[in-house]
Amino acid sequence: MPRQTRLIQPPIIHVVAGILRDGQGRILLAQRPPGKDLAGAWEFPGGKREPGESPEVALRRELAEEIGIDTGAVQPLIAVRWHYPEKSILLDAYEVCDWRGSAHGREGQALRWCSVDQMRALPMPPADKPVVAALRLPSHYPITPEPGDDDAAFLRGFGQLLDHGESCIQLRCKNVSASRRRAFAQAACALARDAGAHILINGDASLAEELGVGLHLPSSVLMHLTQRPIETDRWIAASCHDARELAHSAAIGVDFVVLGPVQPTSSHPHTQALGWNRFAELVAHAPLPVYALGGLTPADLPAAKAAGAQGIAGISGFWMNGR
Repeated sequence: MPRQTRLIQPPIIHVVAGILRDGQGRILLAQRPPGKDLAGAWEFPGGKREPGESPEVALRRELAEEIGIDTGAVQPLIAVRWHYPEKSILLDAYEVCDWRGSAHGREGQALRWCSVDQMRALPMPPADKPVVAALRLPSHYPITPEPGDDDAAFLRGFGQLLDHGESCIQLRCKNVSASRRRAFAQAACALARDAGAHILINGDASLAEELGVGLHLPSSVLMHLTQRPIETDRWIAASCHDARELAHSAAIGVDFVVLGPVQPTSSHPHTQALGWNRFAELVAHAPLPVYALGGLTPADLPAAKAAGAQGIAGISGFWMNGR
């Protein structure tokens, strides 16, 4: 019998990166020097975790060695597992809350401070792109309910989300006529523009294209796509329930997802809840920002963050019914 050979998977390289902000809110980037992979690309400063180090200890050591600062408190932002053709990495990105010293390229690398919006035009390693998305996204992703008979009450409810500071909202109007959906979307877009907020329309790619806003994909639509259906200058999100849908979202270039249900919900009483432990396991392997969904309110944000989530998504926890 011929002897079978087993392919040995290379170990995952654990990398840490720090998000440092200056007094203007700009974020520090370092340029990869000639001779390294992805030379010339801009990345968040950091480096490889050494055996026996915790990620936080590795980050403090790397930032001292690379840019000459003494790091204070840090907070996890996002963990990204990314597979390059020649290697696989786990990138742990942390918000650096305070530090001492003047950042400078101790290894001869160029540094620059730039806004999150400016990063979108820079060449960056693919694994850093989900970090940029996480920096752009808020902690809340409210979802509107389906409109009832009172159009004015629905738009008042939408306005109240904006009044409460919500800046990224899913407009869910799937069970109404196309003409009524367009009217709701046009009115909501006008309100959102005045507030500087983003809208993602659920399921209607042509309407999102017409209005120049984002698109939210139901899982049934997501799994039939082979590529991103809108341009990269607008948000695209998706609803996911398992590892297969999360992986497909990342493969076609979705910016972020909602994952659930985390807790039992009255709207889906026969759907098994993930629970926080399973949610955290799925998020740990998702290379993009993930919002927790299902039976949650803004009060659950600390639990969601502890499980690796970008934040909380939902309807009833945010919607005020136009009162």
